[in-house]
Amino acid sequence: MSAPQFGIINLRPENEPIPVMGADFSKIGIITTSEDADDEVFPALTLVNFSSSEPTYLAALGTGYLADAVKGVNAQLGPLGVAADITVVRVAEGVDAAATLTNVIAGVNLMKTAPEVVNRTPRIIICPGYTASRPENEANPVVAALPPVLNALLAVAIVDGPDSSRAAAETWREDIQSERIIPVAVSARVWEVDEAVTRPMSPRIAGLMVRIDNANRGEPFHPIANRPIFGIVGTNRPIAFSLTDGATEGQLMLAADLGIVVRGEIGVDTAIADGGFVYIGTESCAEGELWSQFHQVRGADYLTVKMMRITRQFLGRAINADMVEAWLNSIKFMLRDHKAANDILGYDLEFPKSLNSSEQIRLGRLTVRPKIEPAPVFRVATHEVRRYRPAIDELVATIISRLSATS
Repeated sequence: MSAPQFGIINLRPENEPIPVMGADFSKIGIITTSEDADDEVFPALTLVNFSSSEPTYLAALGTGYLADAVKGVNAQLGPLGVAADITVVRVAEGVDAAATLTNVIAGVNLMKTAPEVVNRTPRIIICPGYTASRPENEANPVVAALPPVLNALLAVAIVDGPDSSRAAAETWREDIQSERIIPVAVSARVWEVDEAVTRPMSPRIAGLMVRIDNANRGEPFHPIANRPIFGIVGTNRPIAFSLTDGATEGQLMLAADLGIVVRGEIGVDTAIADGGFVYIGTESCAEGELWSQFHQVRGADYLTVKMMRITRQFLGRAINADMVEAWLNSIKFMLRDHKAANDILGYDLEFPKSLNSSEQIRLGRLTVRPKIEPAPVFRVATHEVRRYRPAIDELVATIISRLSATS
């Protein structure tokens, strides 16, 4: 349409900062077995997405690991929390344990396609029942298969380690190095029908993660340690824990990055709580300390996705000062809002001249360097209790004052 000679021209400038919504990082992916699940609802090696409150799907879960996983997630949801968004890959049990692990690995790889197949991106992955073993005294093959998939999805995986002893769990832990693997080394005791049975803890931790995310605007910046685990009647074995004694078994497991669940104790000041069962865990299987706290990894992933969503709206436009300024301000304002919400401690955004040469810009390439400082988890408090001499001086002054008043 040509411009009118006498009239009105309406324009929408494209050189202003743009807002963007964050992605949902609380979607769960479950890869596990259920031999008596409904084959029509949960076909083997097929991605199935559902809400964890939908009766049709709940009735079709069968028994065993899959049904327990959904039950364990649902038990952790907070006030007004009705359901979790779950994507399942049900795998068949093989002729032996090795064949079953192979099937689970195929399910892990299939989960990578969830965004395209079911329009969901699971960012909390669990494989209950199949991550604790060490076939032939080697690394668990399911855990070994997870990092490439997690990297592609910007996800984390909560994995169950051996629950029999600290020594077994530490040996298993030594096989793993990934900032996206979150280990837990104790199992849950849950009531099924008419008896207590042992089940993996990972679904309960996944549900806890959803609960804490939902309590914080649905965003994954907050730690989940020192929170109660609901729906369990115990753990497979008691783990000694003290807030003040670093030589207790629980403290030693935490030092090895192994998450634990411990029971509260009434009247014990050094216990984690007066009652209930409490999850303690802050570390992934990362090497070094920079990105070892998994809530920081999840928060950085969340910001990365928001920056991607901002940037894709500018791709394809002509490079000029107004466009670049709008792009940079869009990222900067987004980071500013997260600092204001105390999701991060601080931020900076650089447009390095050395990385944005004339040659690079002629090729249509721009480079920015966003910097963020995630908030760390409060792990250790030190109370330096000292004597306070001025109180004595004040006492003497008070006594002298009173004597003077009565003389």
